[in-house]
Amino acid sequence: MKIGLGSDHAGYQLKEKIKTFLQSQNIEIEDFGTYSEESTDYPDYAHPLAEAVSENKVDLGISMCGSGNGISMALNKHQKVRAALCWNEELAALARQHNDANILSLPARFISEEIALKIVEAYLNNNFEGGRHQRRVDKIACK
Repeated sequence: MKIGLGSDHAGYQLKEKIKTFLQSQNIEIEDFGTYSEESTDYPDYAHPLAEAVSENKVDLGISMCGSGNGISMALNKHQKVRAALCWNEELAALARQHNDANILSLPARFISEEIALKIVEAYLNNNFEGGRHQRRVDKIACK
């Protein structure tokens, strides 16, 4: 499995913790930045991550910014992206199971590192259930 990571300055420290955790699980990482806590703009990292997910260059993505909202909005501008803002394990599991979320977005300023890692585990340890949920996912993209 290969996971793409992306964050702005507000999510940088959490991104680094998640990167270390994923690497300890022998998961391949592609880091789209940012690479410091210097102020930056989340779309600069959201769009390359979204393109990598859309083009199947990575299997899934994990993103973060201060609230998780801005980066999610930028990610979801891409037709093949379903970014889900999650702040607990249950939301992350349901995002995968029912919405086939291919990018997890985290609110770095509102959750602890411990909770974030549990959310990441829930996201990665669940799969899309298909069935009735597929019909709904198929209706997400605009024509």
